[in-house]
Amino acid sequence: MSQDYKSEDEVLGKAYDSRLMKRLLKYVKPYKKYVFFAILLNVVVAALGPIRPYLTKIAVDNHIANSNYNGLLVVSLLLFGSLLFQAAIQYFLTYYTQYLGQKTIFDLRMQIFRHIQNLALKFFDKTPIGRLVTRTTNDVESLNELFSSGIVMVFSDVFIIIWILVFMFFMDFHLTLVTLSVIPVLIYGTFLFRRKVRDSYRDVRLHLARLNSYMQEHITGMNVVQIFNKQKDELDKFSKINSDYREANIKSIFYYAIFYPGVEFLSSIAIGLIIWYGGGEIMQNTLTLGVLFAFIQYTEMFFRPIRDLSEKYNIMQTAMASSERIFKLLDNKTFISNPVNLKALGNVKGEIEFKNVWFAYNEDEYVLKNVSFKINPGETAAIVGATGAGKSSIINILSRFYDINKGSITVDGIDIREVDKRELRKYISMVLQDVFLFSGTIESNISMSNGQISKEKIIEAAKIVGADKFIENLPQKYDAIVKERGATLSVGQKQLISFARALAYNPQILILDEATSSVDTETEILIQEAIKKLLAGRTAIVIAHRLSTIQDANKIIVLHKGEIRETGTHQELLANRGIYYKLYQLQFKGQEISKAG
Repeated sequence: MSQDYKSEDEVLGKAYDSRLMKRLLKYVKPYKKYVFFAILLNVVVAALGPIRPYLTKIAVDNHIANSNYNGLLVVSLLLFGSLLFQAAIQYFLTYYTQYLGQKTIFDLRMQIFRHIQNLALKFFDKTPIGRLVTRTTNDVESLNELFSSGIVMVFSDVFIIIWILVFMFFMDFHLTLVTLSVIPVLIYGTFLFRRKVRDSYRDVRLHLARLNSYMQEHITGMNVVQIFNKQKDELDKFSKINSDYREANIKSIFYYAIFYPGVEFLSSIAIGLIIWYGGGEIMQNTLTLGVLFAFIQYTEMFFRPIRDLSEKYNIMQTAMASSERIFKLLDNKTFISNPVNLKALGNVKGEIEFKNVWFAYNEDEYVLKNVSFKINPGETAAIVGATGAGKSSIINILSRFYDINKGSITVDGIDIREVDKRELRKYISMVLQDVFLFSGTIESNISMSNGQISKEKIIEAAKIVGADKFIENLPQKYDAIVKERGATLSVGQKQLISFARALAYNPQILILDEATSSVDTETEILIQEAIKKLLAGRTAIVIAHRLSTIQDANKIIVLHKGEIRETGTHQELLANRGIYYKLYQLQFKGQEISKAG
């Protein structure tokens, strides 16, 4: 796990941060009427609890002591009625607080996903996918607890404590002071508990981050683990990480195991003091038995919300740490921005021109240097060169996945930085060497769930590229289920689907990046025939290692270390006996050796 990953997940802000809370409350604002209603219900629920001990006091002193059966029956019915009423109010309170939490995190999760979709690819080059998944799931779920069980429900605990103190002081001032005599010890214990839990919680989060990172990396690379028979070694490493996580959790539980019995112990001491002091007062006829019973009940009720407040502290601390990470993501402005005054591309013909283009993924580390070339409408230009020459970078900047550092790129004479990037991409289709298929059906993967692409158009595109042959043999044909990353399909089948996908969108500009490198010879022949039909009337950029596939290109551009070294047709470049000639000779000899083998 990288140090950057570790440091971010180790972040543990304050248990309460007003700056973060202010931002969080913006998500609650659209549902403020539910918040006010829930707080009102909290006040009512908090008052109903302390009423019962007071009714007990009335029952003992006014009715049991005087053998008043009818009065006792009335008080009993009132007690039963208050319980039913409290249960009904509690139902609505729980429903509305959970409703508030779910609506709020739905909005937040939508904002995070929308933000992630709009981030530039530069951001994803440096950010682990697991971290983004954690932000959208675990961290948002932590905020759900804050919204549904924290912000609103904390009022319930506070109001219960206030109501209990009101009733206790109303009944007997001195006995209330005796009851509260244990509070200083409780405050000190709570402060100590918070500090210890804070430290242990940091350890839990750190070890959980390590666990998640290790799991993600090794499940993704499972084929490498198995081919090198490293299962035992990796299992031992995982066991150590898992063990550290377990120990951190046990340490955290240890503090809770001490704190909660400690609160119960203080509650028992308070009750003992009430019986000792109150019993003496009863003997002197300065206190009634009903008040003593009520105080015992109030004491048990008083310490319960204090325990709950400790739990709320934990929820608050988790939420603050999660919100800090979420807002750090939302504040990231790695965007490919659109200009204020947009230009329209209109009816795109497909003329592409690079003028003195310089481009670097990292500042001053240029992968393209002073690149200039022009592709006329309907022409096919091939780009060749060794690995790392900058071939894929050209299609990345043409599609505005990245912005160039210097120079300009125009389509039909219009600088692509002056048009809406989404409009630009509507006219470009791309077939990559690494095909990515989504979970769904073959039909949805070809159309990308675009309702404007009909079933007939999907079938026609599949027929043109030759994908219909294997699709028609599937039991469900175009409705056949595609599993994650197209696991049920061969590499060649996935490649054919990506060709059909590109064709279904009827692009004016077509980009093929090593598009036939992963298919067998028979499939490649089919695709080459399909490409001829596909390229008709379209501008195309073809990146290929197999030079035999680009001999018919109108123009071949040879890149070397980010610079254009040669440009011409296949025959012209061979005649020049330069870099292209050497590449061709190497491939030709390699093919001869392969055939001989």
